[in-house]
Amino acid sequence: MPTPAGTEITFRVRPYRAPRWLRGPHIQTIGGKFLRPDPGIPLRRERLELPDGDFLDLDFAAAGSVAHDPEAPIVLVLHGLEGSARRRYMLVTYRELLARGLRPVGLNFRACSGEPNRLPRLYHSGDTDDLRFVVEHLADRFPGVPLGAIGFSLGGNVLLKYLGEEGEDAGRRLRAAVAISVPFDLTAGAATLERGLMGRIYTEYFLRNLRKKVRAKARLLEGLIDVQATLRARTLRAFDDVATAPLHGFADSADYYRRSSSAPYLERIRIATLLLQAEDDPFQPAEAIPRDAIARNPHIVAGFTERGGHVGFITRSGEPGNRGLRFWAEEEAARFLAAHLLPAPDARRADRRPGLEPEPAESR
Repeated sequence: MPTPAGTEITFRVRPYRAPRWLRGPHIQTIGGKFLRPDPGIPLRRERLELPDGDFLDLDFAAAGSVAHDPEAPIVLVLHGLEGSARRRYMLVTYRELLARGLRPVGLNFRACSGEPNRLPRLYHSGDTDDLRFVVEHLADRFPGVPLGAIGFSLGGNVLLKYLGEEGEDAGRRLRAAVAISVPFDLTAGAATLERGLMGRIYTEYFLRNLRKKVRAKARLLEGLIDVQATLRARTLRAFDDVATAPLHGFADSADYYRRSSSAPYLERIRIATLLLQAEDDPFQPAEAIPRDAIARNPHIVAGFTERGGHVGFITRSGEPGNRGLRFWAEEEAARFLAAHLLPAPDARRADRRPGLEPEPAESR
């Protein structure tokens, strides 16, 4: 049997060190996007109909013995802002999970699977209702199978907020969770992205994709938001003022950020949760990390690093003569979940997966 909920498993986060040529926050962030490989994980898409008439698309790993093992634990993986379940950081995560005997399922937030959703609304950083629905769906569909979750960036914020909202009840469905590069304080994150050249570059990247979605749904949105003002927005705060807030029942961006930030929910989390966060994350200032709340909660393991950027965490392979790259956050997330979802002997074997030993410090 898998380790019962509440049973303590000693887990030590392995140290992270960036290669010398990848030590800046922006090169880690941008490198994380372009240097991650496509592991070639076959996926099978399923559409989940929602009670409000909309839909969500789920991507299931579709090849290999683990993917077809009905008793293998399941891990739901949530992407970040304007991502999808088929982004490379998601695919690398699936690879690491499969290698440790865990079945990955990628959740595409509304309008993120490549097809516009049916309703005027989209998704946002504090929307936990869809996650709650999917978790209940998976738990009912796979009774008795241990279930965990991983969230990246916006998806990590949604996951932590959900866990805090559920409190003790979260343990009825989820056994363990990991959140990576989380914008704990959305107000601080929005302000950070409004400063400097790189902040404007990141912002424009997100807004370019968001504008495409607004244009595609312009007829549905007319009368609900000011479409032209939305298309003119040059900051995420401005976009959230004229689009996200009115579409999802918030007074304005300030109200949206205050009610949707995950930081106030951390003390209520009651399942084993790993946080992986770089202090040089260009999307969230180090001073916005809620260290006191995290330290007070014995259910949270903090994996804070000096470097790593935003969903970067690129490191070198520890194999002699191998100049390839590895991705620390995905590895640590999979190790943590294997420790909590697998029977103890299997979890120990997964922790010693060949080729994933830490790289000696002197070789970095």
